[in-house]
Amino acid sequence: MKIVLDAFGGDHAPLAVLEGVALARQEFTDIDFILTGDETQIKQVAAEHSISLEKVEIVNAPLVMPVCAEPSAIRKEYKDSSLAVALRILAEGKADAYVGAGSTGAIVFGATFIVKRLKGVKRLALAPVMPGDEAPFMLLDVGANADCRPEMLVQFGMMGAAYMDKVMGVKNPKIGLVNIGAEESKGSMMYQEAHQLFKKADFNFVGNVEPRYVLANQADVIVADGFTGNVILKLTEGVAKTFSKGIKGCFTGFTGKLGGLLVLKKFKAFKKKMDYTEHGGAVLLGCSKPVIKAHGSSNGKAFKNAIWQAYRCTKNDVIGQIADSLAQMDTKNTEEVS
Repeated sequence: MKIVLDAFGGDHAPLAVLEGVALARQEFTDIDFILTGDETQIKQVAAEHSISLEKVEIVNAPLVMPVCAEPSAIRKEYKDSSLAVALRILAEGKADAYVGAGSTGAIVFGATFIVKRLKGVKRLALAPVMPGDEAPFMLLDVGANADCRPEMLVQFGMMGAAYMDKVMGVKNPKIGLVNIGAEESKGSMMYQEAHQLFKKADFNFVGNVEPRYVLANQADVIVADGFTGNVILKLTEGVAKTFSKGIKGCFTGFTGKLGGLLVLKKFKAFKKKMDYTEHGGAVLLGCSKPVIKAHGSSNGKAFKNAIWQAYRCTKNDVIGQIADSLAQMDTKNTEEVS
């Protein structure tokens, strides 16, 4: 298996990418890697940190696409950037999956127009796996599509179900629809129509999920339009940071530090459970090949786990499972119309 990585995507590139590859190489012996970016700089950083480049091919692409650039610029001005070159390598079949932490907009645009969508997919969905109260869950879409139609949300649910089954090992995953109330009559007309379509879909729909229960594991896959999903994602991140800061403040001074020692083990376990790096990145569902968008601030551990996602997606043929589900959905819709 070959996985291509944009070595210059992310805040800590290329070192974090190289560290992630090194960690992944220890765990997955059947992966070869392709890194795109400035070859001289990659080799220099690897040498400075004693990171082996065994089983690593470097494709020289010195141009870096900045996160502030227009996503569409990946087709012209930045067509030779490390990001664009990596996506072309994937599209041409020279790699089985892509991992990168560059501009979200550029990755979505490039995946859509370079790698291409699966037949029948209306829009790609950005889908991170997030820490929940009892177990991880998937939230999608979190920003690829600010405006959605009801049938698009149904596809998101179906694609999320395939991922949670094949990658996370959740059998018959529960699918929920974000809404302002549990009743099916709640929300905008778009969400009301989506609810009716979800009831007819061939997945385990458990109804509407109010935002306050998003982390409570009422569903394994929670579906929203990209605007709503992005708000939930960023609000959750902000609340987590605020609580973390507040909790740390409780353990200052002599008595605070003494109390901290008593709960240190449990506190570390909770921190690990809520750490985004444990889940790697967000998969771009609906693409014809596995594309994993790692967090911009990813460290080596986060890149290693993003590589794990790409590995599992490829090994368990998530793309094929989604394609089969789309074909079945299309057949069912055709039969209903006739």
